[in-house]
Amino acid sequence: MHADKLLTPLQMGAIALANRVAMAPLTRLRNIEPGDVPGPLAKEYYRQRASAGLIVAEGTHISPTAKGYAGAPGIYSEEQVRAWSEVTESVHQAGGKIALQLWHTGRISHRSLQPNGDAPVGPSAIQADSRTNIRAADGSLVREQCDTPRALEIEEIADIIEDYRRATDNARRAGFDLVEIHGAHGYLIDQFLSPQANVRADQYGGSVENRARFLLEVVDAVVAEWDADHVGIRISPLGIFNGVTNTDQLEMALYLAEQLAKRKLAFLHISEPDWAGGPVLDDGFRAELRQRYPGVIVGAGGYTAEKAETLLRKGYIDAAAFGRSYIANPDLVERLKRNAPLNPPKPDSFYGGGAEGYTDYPAL
Repeated sequence: MHADKLLTPLQMGAIALANRVAMAPLTRLRNIEPGDVPGPLAKEYYRQRASAGLIVAEGTHISPTAKGYAGAPGIYSEEQVRAWSEVTESVHQAGGKIALQLWHTGRISHRSLQPNGDAPVGPSAIQADSRTNIRAADGSLVREQCDTPRALEIEEIADIIEDYRRATDNARRAGFDLVEIHGAHGYLIDQFLSPQANVRADQYGGSVENRARFLLEVVDAVVAEWDADHVGIRISPLGIFNGVTNTDQLEMALYLAEQLAKRKLAFLHISEPDWAGGPVLDDGFRAELRQRYPGVIVGAGGYTAEKAETLLRKGYIDAAAFGRSYIANPDLVERLKRNAPLNPPKPDSFYGGGAEGYTDYPAL
């Protein structure tokens, strides 16, 4: 199947995309520490992929306490803003558009990554059945069990919402075209959504509306800082990841779609569950989601061009985000235009390890 629909333009909020091929946010863990600053490799990596309709840059923590992975970048210091400005300028010079993903990992973290060696934070003091990446004594990345979090106090929740607002201002000053709020994959926002991670008895716990409150307050703060036309959000309805299982959370998924539609965001990014061992989304769910959310929907999660074309033609999505395919194929859009074969991903290049995965894949 030719990628005819994928290659057509799309208006996404305030920006016009040349095509409907998005580069999904991909955690690469290659940033400069200390400081969590994007380096020269990041500038080249994103420039190579500027033919995407939209690049969503890797998850970027909004504060020092939001950090959950060694080697991940931040967007809370002036040094980081300057470094990201070089990345966005290189993408724009190559004709591309780029969004920054705003990230708080919550309990998916480790004391060694936190200021003063403190415990990470979460909605409740429940340890995640998951691991994260920290630095070994020799500087290499190793996987370790996440530490048990400390439950956030009410006033601290307000402080984190302010961190999201400040990070949005920093992203705008760094030259990003949009921001995407990371509300998926078992990180802090998704932890608030999940009754497995959130057993609070206050206004942020219990009912669907209460568990969704934090997500919606973050969205409202980010929109107030910029505007709805420059803000998107990624969620993982019915997903399984990082010790959170949402497979029975259909009511929450549709409630979020309905509430987010009212805010008229630039896009809703759906990370589908089957890439991580969850169920395959059926057409019934997709149709209901589309009814609740008439705006731009970006689908992601192990997509092929064929799957993307099928869902675009059915009207269930408006764009498709590709992840691992983009690591191996910086020229993905050109390959889709030519209906050319794709380079296979190399799993050992996904995290850390220098420049592997940036420049060494064969071009067309």
